[in-house]
Amino acid sequence: MTDLGTTARGAATGTGDRSRPRAALPALCATQVVSWGIVYYAFPVLNPQITAATGWSAGATTAAFSLSLVVSALAGIRVGRILDRHGPRAVMTVGSVLGVVSLVIVAVAPNVFVFIVGWALAGLAMAATFYQPAFAALTRWWAPDHVRALTIVTLAGGLASTVFAPVTAALAAQMSWRHTYLVLAGILALVTIPAHALALRAPWPDTPTSPAHATAGAAKVGRSRPFLLLAAAFTLSGFAMYAVVVALVPLLLERGYTTSQAAWVLGIGGAGQTLGRTLYAALARRTTARVRTTILIALGGLATAAFAVVPGPYALLIAVAVAAGMVRGNLTLLQATAITDRWGATHYGRLSGLLAAPATTASALAPFAGAALAGSLGGYPHLFGLLALVSGLAALTALGTAHAHAYGR
Repeated sequence: MTDLGTTARGAATGTGDRSRPRAALPALCATQVVSWGIVYYAFPVLNPQITAATGWSAGATTAAFSLSLVVSALAGIRVGRILDRHGPRAVMTVGSVLGVVSLVIVAVAPNVFVFIVGWALAGLAMAATFYQPAFAALTRWWAPDHVRALTIVTLAGGLASTVFAPVTAALAAQMSWRHTYLVLAGILALVTIPAHALALRAPWPDTPTSPAHATAGAAKVGRSRPFLLLAAAFTLSGFAMYAVVVALVPLLLERGYTTSQAAWVLGIGGAGQTLGRTLYAALARRTTARVRTTILIALGGLATAAFAVVPGPYALLIAVAVAAGMVRGNLTLLQATAITDRWGATHYGRLSGLLAAPATTASALAPFAGAALAGSLGGYPHLFGLLALVSGLAALTALGTAHAHAYGR
């Protein structure tokens, strides 16, 4: 595991290697905040207003959002292969354009069918602009000190909900949800399109080799027991985690809090993510990949259980949100480094796409399934209790993974 305390190599800034684009890291920090904040985190805040203004059911609008994540999961496999061969500039620039177009379609949708089409297009944008392509870029450009760069970009990305959940709520208080999405689409265009087009121009390094490559190609690794169990653990954990993110605002509204208060609880979780990611280096130095995977997923389940049983006061809910965000932040870095920790960086884009696909699909189904289950279970607190159990199952699955050194690491 790379020691994040090491400073001699200059990995974070790129000063230690001229092949690293100096502007890439700050650009990706900015674009991850804006892309996640607008394309993902604005929806949980705006969805109650969308359903109230249009008469569309919450199930239909949430299903449209879930579809975007399914599309992202499926497209991510192909995107990973393209990234391995050609690099991130074209992929992420085109993805930014698609993101803007998709939000405009969502904003002007005259009916739920067009609304669904807009979110399907947004799924392509997510696959091309969210963490997976950014991680692939940093892993290749910053190797072997990529963990430092990944930590920095996720520290910034953790602020997405902190910034844009309250901003979205403030905009929605002054204008319709449609105008809010148009304003957000304009911000997305101004920040992400030029940043990706101009800052990611460095030559794409040759494919790295590693000990893992000598014994197992991408196809063999993808069929191995450790990989399949890891994918299962991340899938269960992802389902629970993203159901919690989308269901948190309805949970708090059900408990009598205002939309603004709920948005702040959701947003403050982003600050928790940033705080938690500063602790990942110490955890990585002291644990194996399997142990920290089990610990972090189990802690995520405990945080979800806390939401289920803690109705207030508001300050205590803020504290739970920060704790939950800290766990989520570490889980993001855990998934970003899962491939290189076990199998090296040779096929990072392809393997990370394969690993992320079932987890992202589960995450896509989570909002829709969560909304449906909340009704049948008798409310959102019961839903959060069930999601805590799902996280517990994920932790047990992670505990069962075989030692990765059997496959060359």
